[in-house]
Amino acid sequence: MTLEEIMEKKKEYGYSNSLIAKLSGIPLGTVEKIMSGRTKAPRYQTLQALNRIFAGEEVDYTYDNGDESITIVKEPLAPYTVGTSAMKEREMTLDDYLALPDDRRVELIDGVFYDMAAPTTIHQMIGGLIYTEFQLFVRSNKGFCIPFSAPTDVQLDCDNKTIVQPDVMIVCDRKKITRPRIYGAPDMVVEVLSPSNWYHDTVRKLKKYKNAGVREYWIVLPDEKKILVYVFEKSPDPTIYTFEDKVPVAIWDGQCIVDFKMLYEEMSFMYEN
Repeated sequence: MTLEEIMEKKKEYGYSNSLIAKLSGIPLGTVEKIMSGRTKAPRYQTLQALNRIFAGEEVDYTYDNGDESITIVKEPLAPYTVGTSAMKEREMTLDDYLALPDDRRVELIDGVFYDMAAPTTIHQMIGGLIYTEFQLFVRSNKGFCIPFSAPTDVQLDCDNKTIVQPDVMIVCDRKKITRPRIYGAPDMVVEVLSPSNWYHDTVRKLKKYKNAGVREYWIVLPDEKKILVYVFEKSPDPTIYTFEDKVPVAIWDGQCIVDFKMLYEEMSFMYEN
């Protein structure tokens, strides 16, 4: 969910800034700055906390009354489950997806179409640099895995209700690679975040990838210059790296390392504009 959508939901549900602060654990002053528009680009963790309130998930209801910390209560709040970018007149299928015009970019998740905004230049450059690193590693080591970049269709759940297009992915089971699309979960997925796909990549697709059997999931945050690395078989929580770090690829036992400091040097000029 984008910040604009969060602010609209705040109006719809009539939540006060004080209540939002209590439910999210975000300081009231920070909430007031965000909701007034003074803070244009909240931090990733802040947006994640706000999304939990309005996404129909269980929310940690916590606050401090000045004398003691109130016990956490798990309470589902908002009924909101589908973003404004979603289109659901009926349950869509693979046939509906294939019938779309070539210039219409969407992903199909659990029978719902989600519009995909055109990627920014920095989004494309980051994805391309990471893909190149993977490709060079496979080629130099005569590896069996195959890296792919968007737009490549992935029939993630091997059913007719979900088709996604990861920015970058690695597939090690070549039986999953067909001419039309990847059939089944890739071993690794990389998504590069943009303002329009924040909720989609960090919540909705995170769950889908994990449940489908993706082993490793990177979320690159260009504005914050961070990388969230999920290795699902080890922990449900991400390891957080920065653009100063060398990030190991877990599915390759750390033998492949992406030097984000080096990659940033190649694209730093884009941050100056």
